[in-house]
Amino acid sequence: MTNTRQTQSKWIPAAIAMLLFALLLSACGGSPAAPAAGGSSTSNASSSAGALDAIKQRGKLIVGVKYDTFLFGFKNPASGQVEGFDIDVAKAIAKKILGDESKLELKEVTSKTRIPMLQNGEIDAIIATMTITDERKQQVDFTEVYFKAGQSLLVKKGNPVQSIADLKKGTKVLGAKGSTSVQNIRQKAPEATVLEFDNYQDAFAALKSGQGDALTTDNAILYGMAKQDPNFQVVGGTFTDEPYGIAVKKGNAELQKLINDLLKEMQQNGEYDKLYEKWIGEKPTK
Repeated sequence: MTNTRQTQSKWIPAAIAMLLFALLLSACGGSPAAPAAGGSSTSNASSSAGALDAIKQRGKLIVGVKYDTFLFGFKNPASGQVEGFDIDVAKAIAKKILGDESKLELKEVTSKTRIPMLQNGEIDAIIATMTITDERKQQVDFTEVYFKAGQSLLVKKGNPVQSIADLKKGTKVLGAKGSTSVQNIRQKAPEATVLEFDNYQDAFAALKSGQGDALTTDNAILYGMAKQDPNFQVVGGTFTDEPYGIAVKKGNAELQKLINDLLKEMQQNGEYDKLYEKWIGEKPTK
């Protein structure tokens, strides 16, 4: 009798444990687990496909723009408003989607923060003098080129640096963190010292204070700086092609197509040329 009771005392807890295990399998069984393996991509594709609807339901378009890039995205200290070519393009997109250009929220981005902000859903698109590169195409989807630029140098008038050939050992070149221009200058002028700053206004302030010999980025941005301070000039022509694109989240084909269609429409009806002349001061080259 004692052996029987001992045996029962051993198998009863085991049976209970097996029953609990079976219930657990039933609740979290193999059939739900199978979709979970591909569930992430399905969910992401669904959210990307519905991004345009989400913007409409929200009632505003959220765009990442620069606040420090004169002529493209610059916060005017007098008015407190962010102005520029990129801002007007963002307004045109908001009007296309929501029927009202004022239904637009601008969020400041830098070359370093713009892609992470897009990927984590803080913004719907990036319009921020962003050069289309193969590396960036792995992280975001680009529209067609909306502005053609090329990298150049900004120097104080009278500075002996007049072209990229003058960037020898001992010269200091200033740039923005995360920008393609910094990568390019390291390749094309490997002997020069490159100093990186959080944004272009900081880099320009450093150039003004004599911390470097030249500032490098796209010529369109540098012309804006030269307009701000006539003591500086753009030199050396362009030594790269920098096609700007508008970036949307990977897989967001619907928004990408809408923007591409709008850009084509603006070029056909002359609206693009008007914006270009308004900010750059001349007609775009065809």
